[in-house]
Amino acid sequence: MSTLTNKLLGTRAGYGLTVLRIFVGIIFVAHGSQKLFGWFGGGGLAGTAQWMESIGLAPGYLMALLSGGTEFFAGLALIIGLLARPAALGLSFTLLVAIFSVHISHGLFMANNGYEFALALLGGTVAVLIEGAGKLSLDAAIAK
Repeated sequence: MSTLTNKLLGTRAGYGLTVLRIFVGIIFVAHGSQKLFGWFGGGGLAGTAQWMESIGLAPGYLMALLSGGTEFFAGLALIIGLLARPAALGLSFTLLVAIFSVHISHGLFMANNGYEFALALLGGTVAVLIEGAGKLSLDAAIAK
């Protein structure tokens, strides 16, 4: 296997990171589906675009499509463990944008719309980025 493929798909992680990856993936699929499809009480692309414009992320429709698409499709990638590192990189970037554009001014705690939840998810995505998808993943199966 080539060095690049091994770095991309290989994993040092065990079953614990597999569990973390799946739960974080489920959360992102749900959030992405709110933005893209309006599921689970979300605003869909139109509502999310309008909100993004209101906080200064323009063009709103493109930002909604990029963030919702990343959350939904990278979340799916985490759940199945396929290309988990690139998925985790995209999600980490999305979380940093959310933290610094929306939540940082409200402090840490979620009760005040702070960055607590986003920071916890960022920890999960960075762990996947560093360690790989874990033993129970398509990445691990392909890397063998």
